[in-house]
Amino acid sequence: MEDFRLGNRLKVARAEKSLSQSQLARLVEVTRQTISSIETQQYCPSTLLAFRLSKALERRVDELFFLEKGGTDGDR
Repeated sequence: MEDFRLGNRLKVARAEKSLSQSQLARLVEVTRQTISSIETQQYCPSTLLAFRLSKALERRVDELFFLEKGGTDGDR
């Protein structure tokens, strides 16, 4: 069975708005560490947080987040 993970373009979108991780975190009411963890794909945001990020960065959710193939369960 194929495995998928949630990829993101959060860092690029944040840079295009000239926002630091801390600034974006304040806008969406999370910690800077949460933004960092999302950008490095260590944390998968809730649907609500994905929409908050989308609004703050003035991007559609599907412009920020996407599915990418990760391999199979046997590869881990």
